[in-house]
Amino acid sequence: MDYSHQTSLVPCGQDKYISKNELLLHLKTYNLYYEGQNLQLRHREEEDEFIVEGLLNISWGLRRPIRLQMQDDNERIRPPPSSSSWHSGCNLGAQGSILKPLTMPSIQISEVDAPPEGGQTPSPTDSRGLKPLQEDTPQLMRTRSDVGVRRRGNVRTPSDQRRIRRHRFSINGHFYNHKTSVFTPAYGSVTNVRINSTMTTPQVLKLLLNKFKIENSAEEFALYVVHTSGEKQKLKNTDYPLVARILQGPCEQVSKVFLMEKDQVEEVTYDVAQYIKFEMPVLKSFIQKLQEEEDREVRKLVRKYTMLRLMIRQRLEEMAETPATI
Repeated sequence: MDYSHQTSLVPCGQDKYISKNELLLHLKTYNLYYEGQNLQLRHREEEDEFIVEGLLNISWGLRRPIRLQMQDDNERIRPPPSSSSWHSGCNLGAQGSILKPLTMPSIQISEVDAPPEGGQTPSPTDSRGLKPLQEDTPQLMRTRSDVGVRRRGNVRTPSDQRRIRRHRFSINGHFYNHKTSVFTPAYGSVTNVRINSTMTTPQVLKLLLNKFKIENSAEEFALYVVHTSGEKQKLKNTDYPLVARILQGPCEQVSKVFLMEKDQVEEVTYDVAQYIKFEMPVLKSFIQKLQEEEDREVRKLVRKYTMLRLMIRQRLEEMAETPATI
């Protein structure tokens, strides 16, 4: 890459700019850190606009479950199964009427759907399009909040097995049932998206949600730069996440970009973050020191104004004793 000196400015936020020369120096450091890895960034110029592009690591920091789409937007909805198959715990009559099952199926809660009996395991190609195009094997871990429903008892018919495969979807190799498509990604797990330096925060959010077919609105989330010191800086809608990552430096042991809920996280300034990791006895000692300093200042002010009041009273008495002259 050519890191020759440049003089033009590159936007890094609303009314905020950085010189191209300085950004190139940060970019050179960034690429040296990730030398030989796919996280290196490239830059180009298009219509006199300086553009950096590549993969951005984003950590999951969600506290509430997310909803995944049951099929792609372009996928045609399949017709309902035949009347002989078991669907949602009931049988369908010839005219579509609901008939009570003869026996209640036994339901067992398990962590994931069991594979069809007979040793056949659905491959990721049976996921009906919900497996995202993996740029570089991003991780989206499942937690115990998403469970599968398994029916025990009778042997499944071929039509039942086809129905189960049709309703099992995969995301990064992790299968989930269409009835339990709500789950929370493991906190701190990392994924990535391919973006460029002209994409704003809302655009990056929409791209990430669309990659994993997440139904939640992008308005529910925000991107935060979280430091190991405890400082949390929310990226504004006018910020450029890739530029922010470059300026923060490449080391994720110092800072990471997190996807979090807007209403669940508050920004933490650097000054406040300095005290977050202290133990309670240490914080109490700080408060005691500040209280002592405040008491000293109060006593100093009381003495000052007491002396001033005495001086004024003495002056008034002297004026009263002096006879008035005409």
